[in-house]
Amino acid sequence: MEKIKLGIVGAGGISRDRHIPAFQKLQDKVVLYGIQDIEELRAKDLALKNNIAHVFTNYHDMFQEVDAVLVATPNKFHAEITIAALEAGCHVLCEKPMAITTAECEAMIEAASKAGKVLSIAYHYRFMREAQAAKVVIQQGEIGLPYVGRVQALRRRKVPGWGLFTNKELQGGGGLIDYGCHLLDLALWLMGDPEPIEISGTTYNYISKGHEQVNQWGKFDSTTFDVDDHATGYIKFANGASLLLETSWAANIRGDANTLSLSGTDGGLDLWPFTLNKAKYGMLLNSEAEWIPGDETPDVQQAENFVDSCLGYSEPLVKPYEALKVSKIIEAIYKSSESGKSIHLDLKEREIT
Repeated sequence: MEKIKLGIVGAGGISRDRHIPAFQKLQDKVVLYGIQDIEELRAKDLALKNNIAHVFTNYHDMFQEVDAVLVATPNKFHAEITIAALEAGCHVLCEKPMAITTAECEAMIEAASKAGKVLSIAYHYRFMREAQAAKVVIQQGEIGLPYVGRVQALRRRKVPGWGLFTNKELQGGGGLIDYGCHLLDLALWLMGDPEPIEISGTTYNYISKGHEQVNQWGKFDSTTFDVDDHATGYIKFANGASLLLETSWAANIRGDANTLSLSGTDGGLDLWPFTLNKAKYGMLLNSEAEWIPGDETPDVQQAENFVDSCLGYSEPLVKPYEALKVSKIIEAIYKSSESGKSIHLDLKEREIT
């Protein structure tokens, strides 16, 4: 079988802990060929530990020798590196979020179209068994038209104290763009990728600017903290549906809360735990799932979907125009918070695909 030669840009924790172990389970389809990082010693160490044969000081050189590229860098560089890889004739799996701005996302899509190459974004929540089951349930018409979505992506006092997560220049924001983007993407996908027309949002960083920090995920400098650690948003769609979003790194809540629920015209569902909720036969019925244990993780399924798409056996589960929509909403929430006004997307913006 033909194998894809994969190059990795970025030797940080996301490559080390998620992507490399996932791709290593697909050795019949992919070869981890090379790695590049701005810190060469870090790249060499990761390559040595994972039997990656080549370390590059310049990612442009690596692009000439590989078929596909994983971009796992700070958000600021996603667009620049992805476009360079596509123009060099490589397929690209880019870490989430797609980019910091809508304009950058559009440039990435244009580059992929011109190159005729696969571009996908690493929103791995779509590959969770609950998400996959929910998509089938919705496609089968079990809940009718989803018209209200509710998302909570909340952590209790877990600001990432490592890496560059709190660097606004390099990341574009905090908890919303880093963590909330996952469940926002998942909700949009399950709701059928509706077109946003109006977004209202507010961001906060009261907790992380305080002097007495209690944080479960390491230490950070509260005096220089300039990103959001809590955000709320309300999104209205062209089809009349709406979505309520709340996300936080540092909420003063009893415990972490990952929730996604949808209300439809014929029923509703909750993802964690997975429950199908209906009114039928004169009764209120709630059907809970009993899962059969499986071996594959969302990380492996994401990696396999990307590799199979590169080989022409499949299509990316996460389409770039869908990921653009996530970034557009996040950008609008930040703008709404800054201006204190709702952001209206005009027809031209909504037609971007």
